[in-house]
Amino acid sequence: MKIVFLDAATMGSTPLTEIEKLGELTTYDSSTAEEARERVKDADVAILNKIIVNKEFLDSAPKLKLICEAGTGMNNIDLRLCQERGVAARNVAGYSTDSVAQITWTLILALSGRLFHYDAYAKDGRYSAGKIHTDSAHPYTELAGKTIGIVGMGAIGSKVAKIAEDFGMKVIYYSTSGTSHCKEYPSVPIETLLREADVVSIHAPYNERTAGLIDYEKMLLMKPTAWLVNTGRGGIAVEKDLARIIDEGRIAGIGLDVYEKEPLPLDSPLLHTSHPEKIILTPHIAWSSVEARQRLADEMARNIREYFGIRKEVIGN
Repeated sequence: MKIVFLDAATMGSTPLTEIEKLGELTTYDSSTAEEARERVKDADVAILNKIIVNKEFLDSAPKLKLICEAGTGMNNIDLRLCQERGVAARNVAGYSTDSVAQITWTLILALSGRLFHYDAYAKDGRYSAGKIHTDSAHPYTELAGKTIGIVGMGAIGSKVAKIAEDFGMKVIYYSTSGTSHCKEYPSVPIETLLREADVVSIHAPYNERTAGLIDYEKMLLMKPTAWLVNTGRGGIAVEKDLARIIDEGRIAGIGLDVYEKEPLPLDSPLLHTSHPEKIILTPHIAWSSVEARQRLADEMARNIREYFGIRKEVIGN
């Protein structure tokens, strides 16, 4: 069996041992569309993350039987066309729930606790030059008693909500699917969520319902003391509007791990605000803890085994 991983750089140094046991594995750090078409021409299995799977891709891969998405979202794959061609597509769900929740709270706590201000204050000499033992001019805010509004109450949103309860926060949410499956917390319209929340945390997929969901007009509904965090998908909160709302001082701060275009372009308005101290940006890493990457690799191996009917005990542990 020939297995090709077209953009393996996203996995870092994660061992692909379980996949290697299943066939002849060839990995490429990244592939252009043209390179991908050439590299899958003899493949039985294609593993990919952001590579676009369209007619041209499938036309180049006459032997292809299975596509393994190295992640959860499959909006880069033409699933209808794959079905017509008899090519199966499998993703991995739930592998990064704990990791994304952890980074979400890293962002929330850094914003609400003014972590980066205090770190700079201690390191740049202001603390040493002061006459008292603390920075009394910049107090931080307790989360207890505040409200967190979660946009998208799936597995990750639910994990974030439970942690919020441990901080003594009230939880409300907006269902981006239009169906409020979660009964543990109040489901509210997006406008109500934005008005009431002290923290807005986005955990939704990017689709026709969520594209541009939170724009400038909706951000104006937020409290001036509120923070917005997005570890879901870029484009749900409009980036140019986020930059504008920060420049105008209408909310307290934002923390982002996902972007409309990735990597983030140097001309992004997020990199050119007048208040960079109110923005925390991370390079789409919430999914990628050591443990999450290993779970992803192992689950992709399981998808291959199950599709081809290979019992794990046959190939050994």
